[in-house]
Amino acid sequence: MVVRSVLSIPAPVLGTRAAPVGRVGEQEIALARDLVDTMRASPACVGLAAPQIGVSLRAFVVDVTGHKKARSCHGLVVMFDPEVMAASDPESAREGCMSVPDLTGDVERAAKVLLGGIGIDGRRLELEADAFEARALQHEIDHLDGLVFLDRVPGPANVYPRKVYR
Repeated sequence: MVVRSVLSIPAPVLGTRAAPVGRVGEQEIALARDLVDTMRASPACVGLAAPQIGVSLRAFVVDVTGHKKARSCHGLVVMFDPEVMAASDPESAREGCMSVPDLTGDVERAAKVLLGGIGIDGRRLELEADAFEARALQHEIDHLDGLVFLDRVPGPANVYPRKVYR
């Protein structure tokens, strides 16, 4: 098990578009394992993108299993080179991020998405997701595009101090 440090803003890699993976080999599988291990070791974390651990590649993991706001749930999702193929109208909801540890904010995101990419097995993967899972997937794709949720908050009135969970 390898738990990596999660970078916080203003780490430069968090503001840079990540490079495509292209194909899945041993290095990409090892990266996915590190992402999963780090996500699972982090309380309340439901997703993690490669740039958050300092790797500028288009890879992320998401798992909303058991989350009270989840409707769709694909279990553990590992995706490389994801793209949004279709999206519904946006809805606003509160988000937080391990890379922005002290703040949360109201962000508009599509309530339903269809994503395409490469799965851990190297094959084409397509997912339809809604509600919280759709939000989590879009949040991780933003990291791959060099964005954090604060880049999508409409203004300072929509940013809040993070609650401390024990």
